[in-house]
Amino acid sequence: MDLKLKNLDETKELAETFAKCCTQIESSCVIYLIGDLGVGKTTFAQFFIRYFGFDKVKSPTYTLVETYQNDRAHIHHFDCYRLTDPEELEYIGIRDYLKSNSLQLIEWPELGKGSIAKADISIKLIGNAESREAKISFESKLGRSIKKCVIG
Repeated sequence: MDLKLKNLDETKELAETFAKCCTQIESSCVIYLIGDLGVGKTTFAQFFIRYFGFDKVKSPTYTLVETYQNDRAHIHHFDCYRLTDPEELEYIGIRDYLKSNSLQLIEWPELGKGSIAKADISIKLIGNAESREAKISFESKLGRSIKKCVIG
């Protein structure tokens, strides 16, 4: 699925649509956010997380993971950009984050290869400040069920 994102509002709308479609899942859902620096991965994650009622959403660039939990969601936002070795994820107990009813947003997943779970959904963002494109792959049964909601 390929989409053009003409502005920030369209990125917000896409993130909120995905968040809405993830509200009823009962298993762990892994979403990869792929793309170069500055294409909107963290922005997408912030809008996604805010949908669940979290006002303060910060980038996990220096902490590796930020967790958000309330009665609506249990979200782990990972940023693997500063990893020097995927094994570092094992030290923080990456597998413990894969609990049922949890959502994982993983930026720079290629840097965690071998240590992170396979994606249910991959969102590749391409472009610049003028325009962006989202190339979305639904890679599992769960991902395909979310696709039905997204395109709805």
